[in-house]
Amino acid sequence: MPFDTALSGIRAASSELSITGNNIANASTSGFKTSRAEFGDVYATSVLGAGSNQTGAGVEIQDISQRFTQGNITFTESELDMAVNGNGFFVLSDGGDRTYTRSGAFGLDSQGFIVANNGSRLQGYSADSAGNIDNVIGDLLVNTNIIDPRQTTGVDQQLNLDATQPVLQSNGRSFTAAGDLIGIATPGTSNGYVAQGVDITDPDGDILSYTSSVNATAAQTASELNSIAGITATAETTATLSNLAGTITVTVNGVDFAVTSLSDLETEINGVTNSSLPGVSATLDTAGTSLTLVSSVGDDLRISVAGAGATLDVQGTQGATQSLSTAGTSAAVVGGAMTVIVDNGYQIGNEAPSGTGLFQALGDSTDPTNAVFSDTVINAFAANDPSTYNSATSTTIFDSFGVQHVMTQFFVKQPFDGSDPTTSPNHWQMFVQIDGQDVGDPDIANGPPTLASYDLYFNEDGSLDEELTGSILVSNWTPSNADPSFQPSQPMPVSQGGGLPIPEPPTSSNFQIRVNGSTQFGTSFAVNSIDQNGFTAGQLSGLSVDESGVIFARFTNGESLALGQVLLADFANQQGLQPVGDSAWAETFESGSPNINAAGNASLGAIQSGALEESNVDLSEQLVQLIISQRNFQASAKTIETADQTTQTIINLR
Repeated sequence: MPFDTALSGIRAASSELSITGNNIANASTSGFKTSRAEFGDVYATSVLGAGSNQTGAGVEIQDISQRFTQGNITFTESELDMAVNGNGFFVLSDGGDRTYTRSGAFGLDSQGFIVANNGSRLQGYSADSAGNIDNVIGDLLVNTNIIDPRQTTGVDQQLNLDATQPVLQSNGRSFTAAGDLIGIATPGTSNGYVAQGVDITDPDGDILSYTSSVNATAAQTASELNSIAGITATAETTATLSNLAGTITVTVNGVDFAVTSLSDLETEINGVTNSSLPGVSATLDTAGTSLTLVSSVGDDLRISVAGAGATLDVQGTQGATQSLSTAGTSAAVVGGAMTVIVDNGYQIGNEAPSGTGLFQALGDSTDPTNAVFSDTVINAFAANDPSTYNSATSTTIFDSFGVQHVMTQFFVKQPFDGSDPTTSPNHWQMFVQIDGQDVGDPDIANGPPTLASYDLYFNEDGSLDEELTGSILVSNWTPSNADPSFQPSQPMPVSQGGGLPIPEPPTSSNFQIRVNGSTQFGTSFAVNSIDQNGFTAGQLSGLSVDESGVIFARFTNGESLALGQVLLADFANQQGLQPVGDSAWAETFESGSPNINAAGNASLGAIQSGALEESNVDLSEQLVQLIISQRNFQASAKTIETADQTTQTIINLR
């Protein structure tokens, strides 16, 4: 009957109108995929099949298919908005019921989980507290709490040490002058030192004779010796004052001090701000009974007293105490001592002195059996003396409370002598201090920290010799702070079990320095890269998602930490997915099992953060389809009208 055929056409056109209307209604729905009706004709058949001249019985909807083509990507200002550029669906879970969507309009719920607008939780790989991604799929959680501080356990550096730098250190021999009157409190106004001569021989064998002046101070003699090549001299004078009494004026090197006690004298001397007492300082002992005067430059300490009943005892570093008073000896002089360093290749010697002065019998400074001399390092490393190291760099590190500290590294080029088996080519020493304090393991149990030094060796091509260099462990750092209640992690020296690798979480303040990739080239010192894994506490300040789906949290302490990784799913037959609303689909037998992986793997697309995928509905196409569906509906209705007229004509036959 034509009525049934036309009615099927009306039904089909009506369904197509509904599908087209749904497409138009969702033209602004993010992640929506346009649908279309797919029709098939209907023929009456029997067991033996249809005849060749079988009349059709109308039309039926065979399928409502969706077009999973890429929609336009529009950028938003939301950090958790995401769009898939390519194949793949976001994976959602609602109480274990898994669905899939292309709509990436995500936010946070009250517990910090990343959720879609319908409350379903976004699925992905989670991360541990250190930002390491695991391979367990679950709900993605953004921890909005404060990030705990992390103690520095490793410092990674790539340095270049300048191969053209000179060796600053050298070996030499030293002696301390031990004349008969050194450090003795001598009555009067002169130290009593006599003129003495020494002979200085340079590496070429040339001899220079030097004679000190009568009554010359140790400072004066040291200054004259310093002007001679190969000789370095320093001087210092020490005197101890006690038993101060009377109405007394004490004169020190021409400066008068009217005092009533040793404590007053200490305050007055240390309070002199002009050049009257260069290099002179005073220190009172804890009992308050003796005052030590020191001239750091080696000038004589000339002391006298005046006043009614004034008395004062003066003691040098050797010899008897000299008692001063206004009734007797009122003045005394204490002469200074001197230390002399002789550079390698130079000699200094003299005959046995004929009188009393600074020098004792020296002999030959190159004689290793000469007890007067001892081996010494010239220009040895000192952190407060830039002339003793070639390069330095500082790095901020963190203790277990997240408090900042400054680690300073000093690099000193080492000498090489092919005939000396104790020296090596391309050898540097690295010294380490933290907050200006030594951090080397103690020489004895419970001893003070020592200077931390480490050997760096390089190959002939300038690359680091990692085998000879070995591991660098800082194992005796006690984080310092003025507050005595401040007690972060404490050190664990090697003798107490400290070693590598550093356990996680760390059990001490120990940390490792790695300089892999460092070089020794003929260019300026440079820190090419540096990274340390500690940080202070911080609060969440923002989120970002990279194209592989890794979610990074940015904190107020400047750190970034991976919180997890968004996963995507793909299907062998996307048309087999079942729409479940909210721009989501569910897996069916026809779709096949999902292939879940990180973005960018296999055939999966990339993730664009701060963006949404628009609906792929083409409005102009859908409006045209509305006209076509309407015409189809009208035509089927016309078929019914015509069939009715034909039937009426037959009924009216007589």
